[in-house]
Amino acid sequence: MASAQKKSMPAPELTGGTAWLNVSRPLTLADLKGKVVLLDFWTYCCINCMHIIPDLKKLEAKYPKELVVIGVHSAKFQNEREAENIRQAILRYEIEHPVINDSNFALWQAYGARAWPTLVLIDPEGNIVGSDTGEGHYEILDKLIGKLASDFRSKNLINEKPIPLSLEKYKQGQSFLSYPGKVLADEASNRLFIADSNHNRIVITNLEGEVLDIAGNGETGRNDGAFKDASFHHPQGMTLHGDYLYVADTENHLIRKLDLKSKTVTTIAGTGKQAAFMDTGGMGTFSPINSPWDLVYVEGKLYIAMAGAHQIWVMDLETTVFQPFAGSGREGCIDGLLDKSALAQPSGITASDSMLYFADSEVSAIRSVDMKENRVKTIVGQDLFVFGDVDGKGGEVRLQHPLGVSGYNDLVYVADTYNHKIKVVNPADNACRTFSGNGHAGYVDGKDPQFYEPGGLSFANNKLYVADTNNHAIRVIDMKTKEVSTLQIKGLKTEVSGNVSQTAIPPFARSVELPLKTLKADSEIQLTLNINLPNGYHLNPNAPLVYHIDAGNGIRVEQPNLDVRLENPVLPIKVSFKTGSEIERTEIKVSVNFYFCREDNQGARFIEAVVWHQPVKLDKDIGDTTATLDYLVKLP
Repeated sequence: MASAQKKSMPAPELTGGTAWLNVSRPLTLADLKGKVVLLDFWTYCCINCMHIIPDLKKLEAKYPKELVVIGVHSAKFQNEREAENIRQAILRYEIEHPVINDSNFALWQAYGARAWPTLVLIDPEGNIVGSDTGEGHYEILDKLIGKLASDFRSKNLINEKPIPLSLEKYKQGQSFLSYPGKVLADEASNRLFIADSNHNRIVITNLEGEVLDIAGNGETGRNDGAFKDASFHHPQGMTLHGDYLYVADTENHLIRKLDLKSKTVTTIAGTGKQAAFMDTGGMGTFSPINSPWDLVYVEGKLYIAMAGAHQIWVMDLETTVFQPFAGSGREGCIDGLLDKSALAQPSGITASDSMLYFADSEVSAIRSVDMKENRVKTIVGQDLFVFGDVDGKGGEVRLQHPLGVSGYNDLVYVADTYNHKIKVVNPADNACRTFSGNGHAGYVDGKDPQFYEPGGLSFANNKLYVADTNNHAIRVIDMKTKEVSTLQIKGLKTEVSGNVSQTAIPPFARSVELPLKTLKADSEIQLTLNINLPNGYHLNPNAPLVYHIDAGNGIRVEQPNLDVRLENPVLPIKVSFKTGSEIERTEIKVSVNFYFCREDNQGARFIEAVVWHQPVKLDKDIGDTTATLDYLVKLP
């Protein structure tokens, strides 16, 4: 941290955000009194912001009772201002601390932030004691937090009471795939390689979706060895040459090689640690690299979209020597000679003859490298902070944080990630047009499809395979009809999430308050819980439905009968119990936890919980013997 301030100043109140995530209610500085607080001003597209997340997790683990990290999400891109999109990023990055959606930059301005990431340290009395920007501050933060915790504990001013967390991960169940980042189709071998990023594995299917093999045990790690024993850390891009699949193991800062015949994984580049800014390269596993996001094989070499270095790197597979190829390391959009050009977080790359095409995500541009002339050229897009959704030519085109590219018939298809579209670029005349998707985040197949932050593309058999990241699915576009379908993955298993207790009401449960109802005393009552699921969704067949009834005075609940009818889009649950003698007023509280998913069982599994509060009066003469509790389920 640049320096602790010589004179502390009161921290501004945590107001002005449009939503809080990972907590059951908004927090105030008063709630945080007695805690060391670290504010992390971030935006979820930024590679530098991603780099400090492991440091924040280490600090949270080291100071679990003394420290509260709060992410202040001040969006760079328009798409990042939506609370649901931030929630998806929280799940993707596995963040378990409170996050404020600072969509109007209220806290950004109040705290004087100037760059992503900015870190602000607040002492247990609510005073700012230091701030800094950028990454690489773990050691100084550790020292400062440790000293603050020790000093204030000696004064009996540390509050060890937990804050009211309600983690977003508890609201989503397991799915076959989890945030797949990239996909690679190989027509010759009839294989599809899926970077199942948040499951830390590579799933290998045929082009029809039948699972052939899985590389990776699902654990976060960097173990080499047999497919079943190897481990990855949020892998992304892949390229195939012969019997070898090369993988950008992004958060391990490694390049891995999969031998598809022997079914083994080997590390061929990187040390497992992030390379320093402006690093000049090295050899094999002796030298570090920096967040490789995608790669492509060309004539014995790997060309690597090195997102963390803002460069394209090249690795000679025979000598294992790797080094920067294009980009000075300065973040920006500058064309020209390879070492004079500037790139900004390249995240997708493909090759055609002597040309490399890459998605330069932070400048929302599609750019090329002419390997004969050794020059970088921008095909469409402009520069940092210039983004949108505009078709056209050259500099008039606007994309929004594209992450993937793939070549087909002399054209370059683009995963225009934050616009939730697939676009097509013609390098011959710099023209760009929308090919698929209506620009709204969603999960709709057919001729008017919707995607949700797609990240990777690959062609085979006149079909375009799309890693539809936030939909946890692989989508397939028929190039003749442009009709979109979801690839049916066959052979993967999911486990019911253990995050939600099957006995307690989760903190995110929706509460439904109902008006007073009169029930007939001394009668058997039939209660119908009328859960309306969205069209195209059904109760997850592999997950339990858990319900509880808490009855007040005068109502007897003795192992009530439960009848669940799997009708769509309505899921009626019928329960019977008995009322007692006449009573002025009491309450029936009914809670239900259930899991639901698409009818084809692809994509995300959702966890929903609802609690009905039904006040009742028992009357021998005029009461009803039935009651219906309605609930409409809405997708996030």
